[in-house]
Amino acid sequence: MSRTVYVNGEYLPEAEATVSIFDRGFLMADGVYEVTSVLGGKLLDFDGHFARLERSLRELDMACPVTKDELLAIHRELVAQNGIDEGMVYLQVTRGNPGDRDFSFPDPATTPSTLVLFTQSKPGLADNPTAKTGIKVISIEDIRWGRRDIKTVQLLYPSMGKMMAKKAGCDDAWMVEDGFVTEGTSNNAYIVKGGRIITRNLGTDILHGITRAAVLRMAAEAQMEIEERPFSVAEAQAADEAFFTSASAFVLPVVEIDGEAVGTGAPGPVAARLREIYLDESRKTAV
Repeated sequence: MSRTVYVNGEYLPEAEATVSIFDRGFLMADGVYEVTSVLGGKLLDFDGHFARLERSLRELDMACPVTKDELLAIHRELVAQNGIDEGMVYLQVTRGNPGDRDFSFPDPATTPSTLVLFTQSKPGLADNPTAKTGIKVISIEDIRWGRRDIKTVQLLYPSMGKMMAKKAGCDDAWMVEDGFVTEGTSNNAYIVKGGRIITRNLGTDILHGITRAAVLRMAAEAQMEIEERPFSVAEAQAADEAFFTSASAFVLPVVEIDGEAVGTGAPGPVAARLREIYLDESRKTAV
């Protein structure tokens, strides 16, 4: 069955959806994106995703083509038209089509942005069996550009990192810069030692994860101790637990790093509890 997608004000069958070959998102990766999870037909953390979208656009001197209320309505319409119970809504804004290829970009007031959204149905998203078994990661050098806090569509190296992990018989990769873990290919990274949750502090070198913010807030409310600082691969291998967070995976335990078991080599209680809390609270606040 063909999905209904959204392109610049129109709801279209996916086979009829097109953008210009001169769109700067296609030619220059000049765009940003967000992914909002859907559980029970409702959107998780929509406010946070919109706030980050606005920030990413502002950092790149791009205009937001719709209001928050308009974007929420588009999300809801796509979820309804495609019958999404569990899954995701992908949103992408690019600088649009200035008329020809040029490194210099036009004034945002003169060139309309391109806005595209589509849904992905993911039955069983909340009951991911990997949450009970954990995942294995490898470490790779972080050679991305310096503004990783902007959620751009420049995803070639993270994609290559996932393929490196797959080739090594693992599930994902954690990136390392100057001896310290920055983040995963599409997630924020954490370790647990002595009951304390340790994760890299915010800056321009990691994405300001929406799920990260929610999980840390919920952990603090549950009176868990949190320390925001860099950690090394060796420290992670010696930790009691490790896990990652993302909008599409929520909280998933990491049980092996570069072939070394983390803790007992099985998912730990902190990650399991945080996943439980996050899913419970997110369902209550979903829109």
